Amino acid sequence: MEYVTAVPHPRTDAAADSAGSAKGGRRSLAVALFFGAVGAAVALLASRQEWCSGVAAVAGGKLPLTAKGSDVTGVPAALAIVGLAALVAVFAVRRAGRILVAALLALSGAGAVAAAVLGAGDSAALDEKAAEASGDAATTIDALTHTAWPYVAAAGGALILIAGILAVIYGAAWPSMGGRYERSGAPRTPRAKPVDPDRPEDLWKALDRGEDPTGTA
Repeated sequence: MEYVTAVPHPRTDAAADSAGSAKGGRRSLAVALFFGAVGAAVALLASRQEWCSGVAAVAGGKLPLTAKGSDVTGVPAALAIVGLAALVAVFAVRRAGRILVAALLALSGAGAVAAAVLGAGDSAALDEKAAEASGDAATTIDALTHTAWPYVAAAGGALILIAGILAVIYGAAWPSMGGRYERSGAPRTPRAKPVDPDRPEDLWKALDRGEDPTGTA
């Protein structure tokens, strides 16, 4: 008795690989969009919250002062906006341009993380407010305390960074804004208008295109 071993058809394997690649591309696209949008929103929100507080000695008394994230550093919010713009621009470019924009997205997230972490222990903004309130440039803040908002901003930057990394790795498989105008990688040929036999100009145009204006073979 002879046994026949079934050999997988090459086309079937190629189709399966293509389907798996497309599915992975869609997943990475969804995750990158979600992480990028949420990360930018979190970084912007955290930059508007109170990052630190303290007390300044003014005219023999104590003046409580607070500083928002935007007072400490405007870098996380600015890079969040840049990252959000880069996330949208990824779909407007292709090939090398897409890689560059994806890298900009990742760098925006990394920069936002670094700026937020560095700003978590910064007291320069409160010292400046204390000097203005007392009228003495040598006045500094006392009883300095910090909130968790700088680290929330850093978490938002980390989400943007992850979105950028996904765009660098999987961005080549993502669709582009002009994709709906294409088919099989080539420009879609416009459909010719029906020829009106009563209009001589339509007959001449059909002849110029190499068509039979009479509609006969």
